[in-house]
Amino acid sequence: MVRELAHDATTVLIVEDEPAIIELVKFSLREAAWELVAVQSCAEAWEFLAGHTPKLILLDWMLPDQTGLRLLARIRADRNFQKIPVIMLTAKSMEEDKIAGLNNGADDYVTKPFSPRELLARVKALMRRNAPELAEQSLRVGTVLLDPVSNSVSISGERIDIGQAEFKLLKFLMAHPERVFSRSQLLDKVWGNHAVIEERTVDVHVLRLRKALKDAEGLVRTVRSVGYMLSEK
Repeated sequence: MVRELAHDATTVLIVEDEPAIIELVKFSLREAAWELVAVQSCAEAWEFLAGHTPKLILLDWMLPDQTGLRLLARIRADRNFQKIPVIMLTAKSMEEDKIAGLNNGADDYVTKPFSPRELLARVKALMRRNAPELAEQSLRVGTVLLDPVSNSVSISGERIDIGQAEFKLLKFLMAHPERVFSRSQLLDKVWGNHAVIEERTVDVHVLRLRKALKDAEGLVRTVRSVGYMLSEK
């Protein structure tokens, strides 16, 4: 039975039927503040995906009900999941097998046995490429500095008070400067498309974010009839 996750969880789905490998993956990713969920079959994975959109999938090649490649093909055929990064976990080391995985839509592969450091490095690299707002490096735009490690924001060196929802919104916008996002896109990207939040609630969080930014509130721009963006221009 898949347990429910908090709406703001950064979720990594592990699809693997070997308990020892599941534990190794969890050990490898222990230092990252991600929600790790493990299932042991393609059917359980699809059941999970019916109600959640993970930030990353670690997918075993050989599973009890069908191959990971078949599940990968199903994921890539669904427009809701097409952009989820997938790393294949495989005991297959033949070059043609790795190519088959990549050709079927895998973003990367890790060959068993793997070291915890290697897996963590691959996962972090893929997360950075696909979702820069999840990176652990500090973000700076103008006088605003956001530190994801300490979960803090400072303006001209002075730390400010900011709510968690506004922090997440600011982090996403700072990771994608000069890009306009609609309210529905922000709901999906910041809170997840399973979050029970109405589009007009985004406007409330934007107002609160601007208030928290004080003199730097002008960085958050309203693009009429479209949405919001973060810009110094």
